[in-house]
Amino acid sequence: MATSEILLLQPVDGLGAEGDQVKVRAGYARNFLLPQGKAVPVTVANRKQVEALKKARALREAKELDGAQALGKQIEKAGIAIAVKTGEGGKLFGAVTNNDIHEKLTAAGITIEKRRIHVGEPIKTLGKHTVTIKLHADVSVELSFDVVSENPIVPAAV
Repeated sequence: MATSEILLLQPVDGLGAEGDQVKVRAGYARNFLLPQGKAVPVTVANRKQVEALKKARALREAKELDGAQALGKQIEKAGIAIAVKTGEGGKLFGAVTNNDIHEKLTAAGITIEKRRIHVGEPIKTLGKHTVTIKLHADVSVELSFDVVSENPIVPAAV
């Protein structure tokens, strides 16, 4: 198969960041990357752009890392409690999902993407739980929260 060597002008998921010189299939370069302005063919003149792109990339990555660390500190300080409906003996109806956690964080004024919240096992019990929030490749935060009952807990009939 024919390949083209291109220089990325923007980050492309699964391919690389700006300033990277990569080999891709000729059709992918010709039909997507070049028309979208995400890449340019590698020429002597375009190689000079690499240094400017790498500087911009370093600044952007440093800014993203600082933002992620600041957000991580804010998340660690946030104390959230999720109220759920329970049945006999404090048994939950359903489970607490990353969507529920996202809603509580948004209500607390913390804005993150839902897909960054990683719930290992389904949360189906009352009490204190911990989830991991991956904010950046180098920054992940543990969020502790309480799952409490909305209604009074009635002992299970034996």
